[in-house]
Amino acid sequence: MSGMVVVGVQWGDEGKGKIVDMLAPDFDVVVRFQGGNNAGHTVRAGGVKYVLSLIPSGIVHPNKKCCIGNGVVLDPEEFCREMDTLIAQGVRITPDNLHISRKIHLIMPYHKTLDQARESSLGEDKIGTTGRGIGPCYEDKAARIGIRLGDLEDRDLLRDKIRAALKEKNVLLTQLYRQPPLGLEETLGKILPAAEQLCPFLADVPEIIRQCWQKGGQALFEGAQGTHLDIDHGTYPFVTSSNTVASGAATGSGIAPWRLTKILGISKAYSTRVGAGPFPTELMDENGQHLREQGAEFGTVTGRPRRCGWLDAVILRNSTRLNGLTEIAITKLDVLSGLPEVKICTAYNQRGEKILYPPEEHDLAAVEPVYVGMPGWAEPLSEARSLGELPGAARDYLKYIEELCGLPVKFVSVGPDREQTIIN
Repeated sequence: MSGMVVVGVQWGDEGKGKIVDMLAPDFDVVVRFQGGNNAGHTVRAGGVKYVLSLIPSGIVHPNKKCCIGNGVVLDPEEFCREMDTLIAQGVRITPDNLHISRKIHLIMPYHKTLDQARESSLGEDKIGTTGRGIGPCYEDKAARIGIRLGDLEDRDLLRDKIRAALKEKNVLLTQLYRQPPLGLEETLGKILPAAEQLCPFLADVPEIIRQCWQKGGQALFEGAQGTHLDIDHGTYPFVTSSNTVASGAATGSGIAPWRLTKILGISKAYSTRVGAGPFPTELMDENGQHLREQGAEFGTVTGRPRRCGWLDAVILRNSTRLNGLTEIAITKLDVLSGLPEVKICTAYNQRGEKILYPPEEHDLAAVEPVYVGMPGWAEPLSEARSLGELPGAARDYLKYIEELCGLPVKFVSVGPDREQTIIN
């Protein structure tokens, strides 16, 4: 059977968690395939707000099987904290409904210390990392010196690997960043309590997905961040450390690419970005303030205020070709209510030339957005449950997005709760 991938098509924070939560009942297994706890998905259901960073958004549904694939990097302490919080909210999480790949790489205490020390040393050239150790963990994975989740089952091996890692990490900390060294027992002491809680969840994730398909089931693959934070295809170097595009679902969960037959791209009705990096449509005026305040644009994990701007169809067009999108979802359309005019960037002006796809990162910071203005609408949208219940101006806005992307708008979100969604 087939699989659907849900990816963000901007710079993250597009509302993927809500869409995955809404789609989950139609799938047998939900799989998170990349990223770490530097990204957060918020799900609101029945008046309850659930904040997830590592656990798939499908976990909120009772008896839904969820998996965390090998492409994820996992902070044991943060994972256990997240799991305990969700359980306290009444979410069922057991080794029967949550399965974690043994091949996942662990974010160790020294990764977080190095991440924060490196970012601090950059001064005005900061990348905007969350300082949660994601990048250094992926570095160790690529260098083949990382510690994987399965290593927690062999304490002697775990100790030996940490001892070897600290030889290098402490040189960097003390000699380059002028930080105190980390001790072996101190590091182990932070990891072992979480290991006891984690080990029962370890599983062969590709086999679980295979068995699902063998029985005629469906799999839903959930990405973190957004396409333009992809380590290869994003606005480098202001990117994350993993492949956020749809093809990452295959390598990040251990399944064949041909299984991925539907690719759903999630986009806000406007644009946001957290941290540094080029952002052509960023608004520094009252319109940007409206988007931030009405959209509650503050990071789920970090609390950082998001930079806000008009919808950028150049970015969406590029995401369509990079992911092979088959359909899109537009979230937070309700946030635009009250604006007399809304704009969409349809192209860039680069030194007098009109371009339809983003240039390299250094040139992207210098382009001028080419806008098309459209009438806004005053009516609130939160009660709409069909396209026909939307104001004409809002329907025209969605239709123009379809024309610019060459894709159908399958879902429209008009509020944070799962019921506040229009299915087209």
